[in-house]
Amino acid sequence: MEQTDKAEKISITLPPDMLASIKDKVQSGVYGSTSEVIREAMRLWQRNEEEYQARIALIQKRLEQSANSGQTVPIDDAFDQIEQLHQQRMNMEKNEGL
Repeated sequence: MEQTDKAEKISITLPPDMLASIKDKVQSGVYGSTSEVIREAMRLWQRNEEEYQARIALIQKRLEQSANSGQTVPIDDAFDQIEQLHQQRMNMEKNEGL
């Protein structure tokens, strides 16, 4: 576990169901103290935040690459092209079925 210079004691307020879950884990021996449970929860939250930020950065990078990749296509033209491709595929499947 990564240690900082000095741990600081804080006080938090939890709803009864969360507190009961924490106490159950400590009483069952899964964790040695309520502080251990909270530290584990914080580690998971930090990891989730890091993964979220990495996903956002990747999406932003892809959007930037897409924006810089070439000429833009008006949305109506794009849908027309998709419709044409769909019709071609449907015709091919129809002809293959004969």
